Amino acid sequence: MATWKLTIRHGSDVSRQRFDDLDEALGAARAAADEVIAEARLDSVSAIRDYEPSQLVNARIEITGKGLFKPPTAGIDIQGDLSVVPFAGGVSRQTLEGSTLPQAMKSLKMFLSS
Repeated sequence: MATWKLTIRHGSDVSRQRFDDLDEALGAARAAADEVIAEARLDSVSAIRDYEPSQLVNARIEITGKGLFKPPTAGIDIQGDLSVVPFAGGVSRQTLEGSTLPQAMKSLKMFLSS
């Protein structure tokens, strides 16, 4: 049975994959992040108020471990300006260290390995 679940939300698309090994899940997460970052930045959005690309989430890549209550969860939000924001936690989130993709991936690995 797979231990790690990778969920990728990009626009309206959602995909899920399962992995037995954390390093495999992190590798797939990195590949997905590289694909999103290779795309163009999002434009500003004007609805009831104006949203700059840095305020929009282009993609969310999340890894969840095994467990019934509070499984280890961490991921990366890729903003519309292609900046990355690593986070830990499901419902209540905390921002992890790392302003570049390699730093963010290192923070994810450290959090999920502990």
